[in-house]
Amino acid sequence: MQHEFRETRSLDTRHIGRRVLVYDSVVSTNDVAVSFAAERRNDGLIVLAEHQIGGRGQYGRVWESRPGSSVLMSVLVFPPVEFRRPVVLTALAAVAVAEAVRTLTGVQARIKWPNDLLVRGKKVCGILIEQGLGTVIGIGLNLNQTAEDFAKDGLPQATSLAIEAGSLFDPPAASTTLIRCLDDEYDRMLTGEVVPLEADWKWRIGLLGRQVIAETADGERIAGRLREMSFEAIELEHFESGVTVLKPEFVRQLWPA
Repeated sequence: MQHEFRETRSLDTRHIGRRVLVYDSVVSTNDVAVSFAAERRNDGLIVLAEHQIGGRGQYGRVWESRPGSSVLMSVLVFPPVEFRRPVVLTALAAVAVAEAVRTLTGVQARIKWPNDLLVRGKKVCGILIEQGLGTVIGIGLNLNQTAEDFAKDGLPQATSLAIEAGSLFDPPAASTTLIRCLDDEYDRMLTGEVVPLEADWKWRIGLLGRQVIAETADGERIAGRLREMSFEAIELEHFESGVTVLKPEFVRQLWPA
């Protein structure tokens, strides 16, 4: 059972963040957002929590965050049918988070396929898309953890904005920056500017033209040169045997060979 929200906020955004519910502690911000999905008037709703004990990651992983250490956010939206694709929505969220990281720290973040953000090779953010009556975009952005915190938790390959910037961040201010970046990218998508979003996504993945290995949803691993990638297809070129074309949603992992 979820606790009552502590406060509401309202931003002067176009779509996302006109209503923000802030909770002290929840099991999962995605669960709270899903509970509002029966009514389309909740389009653009943001759920924020200081602390969550059952946050979900990729492939059903569960993790807990310490109060005030992260931006724990879920966004409820009802996008047009043509944009209700995991690859498009994950790209939108990842590009928005990367822009927020750049705004807050001056550091560029890279996308690790399919739904993580890295800074200097270490994970700073995870994204989880869940679809039902509405679309919920869950974001966990590491904010004020120290290297000692990650070492204690057995997470040497994680980082936070505070580590990268050398100073602590105010969680409400950081979340507002992220919400505005999400709203900008969502508006860009709704107004038909999908090609620039796709280009930013490709650039931040940074694997185009390189030798890669793609792991498919059925566990097969395919090696080749990443000839092209788009929201429609991942094209792997093989030296002697032509080209393999995969739907992005069918690619579970993609990494340098």
